[in-house]
Amino acid sequence: MKLIKLIANLGYGSRKDVTAMFREGRITDPQGEVLYADDKVGHEAIHIDGAPLDPPAGMVLMLHKPVGYTCSTKDPGRIVYDLLPPRFRLRSPTLSSVGRLDRDTSGMLLMTDDGALLHRIVSPKAKLAKVYEATLAHDLRGDEADVFASGTLMLESETVPLAPAGMETVNARHARLTLTEGRYHQVRRMFAAVGNHVEALHRSRIGGLGLDDLPAGQWRLLGAGDVERMFGATP
Repeated sequence: MKLIKLIANLGYGSRKDVTAMFREGRITDPQGEVLYADDKVGHEAIHIDGAPLDPPAGMVLMLHKPVGYTCSTKDPGRIVYDLLPPRFRLRSPTLSSVGRLDRDTSGMLLMTDDGALLHRIVSPKAKLAKVYEATLAHDLRGDEADVFASGTLMLESETVPLAPAGMETVNARHARLTLTEGRYHQVRRMFAAVGNHVEALHRSRIGGLGLDDLPAGQWRLLGAGDVERMFGATP
């Protein structure tokens, strides 16, 4: 792929913009030597304004989504792309969220431009465990873990019962749920079905991958080892 197209596809600007960047000497090798549009160099040998080029297609990142942001490109309010470098939104292939967290839910959100990986993560066949911390409006009554684990709980307006889900009681109004499917507003609807209300919801883990110490609103790129760890272990 020609350098102008490569850099434009990573969201740095239109092909016209990238051509101007070459003309201005902003695109160099790691030693600061100016590159030209017809040079034959590897991805890792390209710097823009002194910084390494963003990862090629196949990029995966983890974002600690705060409350108040939506997983959308068109919402008039705050969106998760506001927390990332603007060029990430312009990448081709598109950088998409892997599933969604609603506006009022915080925690781990994965984003990738690798369509095959995205589908692998969200596929019901993967049965990838997702861990949520739920803060409740009322004290747990005591039988919720059995109800959720039964595999018979039917959510309102649905015709197929939920797959068994694990629940750990942290305290009277804090429950930790482990789900292997991702229905619409599932955790909130599960507690509504047992007469409670979720006041705050946070996703802390997907498979063997946790947020660790990543602060709210921050993101980090994931490597192949991270992806392997996600699929290779469950809580």
